Amino acid sequence: MAKYTELAKDIIAHVGGRENINSLKHCVTRLRFDLKDESKADDDYLKQRDGIVTVVKAGGQYQVVIGNHVPDVYDEVVKVGGLAAGGSLDIDEGDTKAKGNLFDQFVALVSSLFQPMLGALSAAGMLKGVVALMAACGVPATDGAYIVLNAVGDGFFQFLPIILAYNAANRFKMNKFTAMAIAFALVYPDIAQSFTGDAPLYTLFKGTVIESDIYATFLGLPIIFPASSYLQTVLPILLAIFVGAKLEKFFNKVIPDVVKVFVVPFFVMLITVPLAFIIIGPLMTWASDLVGVVFQAIYDFNPVIFGIILGALWQVLVMFGLHWGLVPIAILDFATKGYSNLLVASVSICFAQAGSLLNIFFRTKEDKVKQLTIPAFISALFGVTEPAIYGITLPMRMPFIMTCVAGAIQGAFLGFFNVTGYTMGGMGLFAIPSYILPAGMTGDANNVWYFIASIFISFILGFVLTQFTKIPKLYEK
Repeated sequence: MAKYTELAKDIIAHVGGRENINSLKHCVTRLRFDLKDESKADDDYLKQRDGIVTVVKAGGQYQVVIGNHVPDVYDEVVKVGGLAAGGSLDIDEGDTKAKGNLFDQFVALVSSLFQPMLGALSAAGMLKGVVALMAACGVPATDGAYIVLNAVGDGFFQFLPIILAYNAANRFKMNKFTAMAIAFALVYPDIAQSFTGDAPLYTLFKGTVIESDIYATFLGLPIIFPASSYLQTVLPILLAIFVGAKLEKFFNKVIPDVVKVFVVPFFVMLITVPLAFIIIGPLMTWASDLVGVVFQAIYDFNPVIFGIILGALWQVLVMFGLHWGLVPIAILDFATKGYSNLLVASVSICFAQAGSLLNIFFRTKEDKVKQLTIPAFISALFGVTEPAIYGITLPMRMPFIMTCVAGAIQGAFLGFFNVTGYTMGGMGLFAIPSYILPAGMTGDANNVWYFIASIFISFILGFVLTQFTKIPKLYEK
C-alpha cells in the first residue's frame, strides 16, 4: 500500500540495504529478516521510527515488530526492495541456526512451521468438532452436509504433510514447489494400496519385534510402509524436506545454470522420495512397533505405572508419530476380548490441554493469543489438540509440560480403577459412551463414571498446574 512506501524504504535502508538481506518473511506482527550481517542494521533508528514497535533479535533472525498490519508493510517492503515473489531472495548464504538445547531447537522449529497456519488449523479443528456433534445427534455419515463438512475439517489434517512441506521449505531454504512435490508423493492415495496387501513378497526379521512384511521393492531394496501411512504425520515430511534441502543446495552448486531450473528439482525429487520410503518408513514402523511392545509389557506389569507413563508421554508420542504402535494392539483387544485398557489413559488428555488453554486465556496480555485460545479450546473439548499444542502450549513450553504432568496423574487414576474402553468411539466429550458397560458383559458398572472423573481431573490439573507457570509472549516481545 502506498501509505507504507516510506516506511518500507526506511526499513530496507536501516537493515543494511537490500544487499544485506538473505530472505524476508513475516508472522502475525513481525517482519522477520535473515540478514547477512546484523551489525549493519541500525537498531536505534528503527526502534524510534514511527510505525515500528521495536526490534527483536532471536533465533538467528532480525525481527522488526510492526503490529497487526504487518502483511501490508511486508508487501510494500517486498515491492520496494525488489524481493522475489514469496519474500525470499534467490540467495543461499548460510542457514539460520536456532539457539538453545535440542528441545528448544525442536520447539522453535515446530512453532515456526505451525504458526503461519494456526488460523486454518484452529478452524479445521472446530469443524471436526461440528462433525462429531452431528454424528452424536444421529446425522448419518452419508448425509451431504456431513460429508462436505468432514472433508473440510478432516481434509486439512489428512494432508497436513503438504502444508508442512511448504512451511519447512521456508525454514530450510528450499524451493517450495519441489518440497510440496515430495509431500504429494508421500500422501499419494494409491501408494498405501500398492505397498500393503494380503500376500507379501517376503518377510524381514521374522519372529522378532520388528517383523516386517514386504509388498514392494525399489531397485531391489525393500519398502516398509507404515501401517498408518504418511497422512496426518509431522516428522516424516520434516526429515524428507531437511534432506531435500541439503540435496538442493548441493545440486545448485554443480548443475549448470542453463538447465538448473528443472534438473535440480528432478534430482532432488528422484533421490528424496525413494529415501523417504526406504529409510524413513522402516524407522517409523520399527519405532512404533517397539513402542507398542514396550507399553504392552508395562501394562501387563502394572496398570498404574502404565497409566502414569502413557499419560505423561502420549502427546510426545503423537508428535513423533510413534503412538501408532499401540493402535493395532488395542484393535486386536477389541476383536478378541470385546474391550481394551491400552489407550484409555490417552483419551482424556485433551482436557488437560483445554484446562491449560483456559488458564492462558485469562492470564495472557496478547490479544492474538486470546483469539487463538478460543477455537483451540473448543477443538480440545472434541479431542482435537493440534491447534492447542502446536499453536500455544508447546511454543510456551512450560504449559505443555504441565499438561503432560496432568496426563500422568489422570493416567494413574484410570490405571488404578482399571478403566476399560468397550468401543473405539469418538474423541473428547464424545468418547464417554465408549466407556459405558454394555449389557451382558461382566465389568464395573461405575466404569463410565471413573472415566468422567478423569475428564474433570485432567481439566482441573491442566488449569491449576498452568497457574504455576509463566505465560510468555508469543507474538509481541
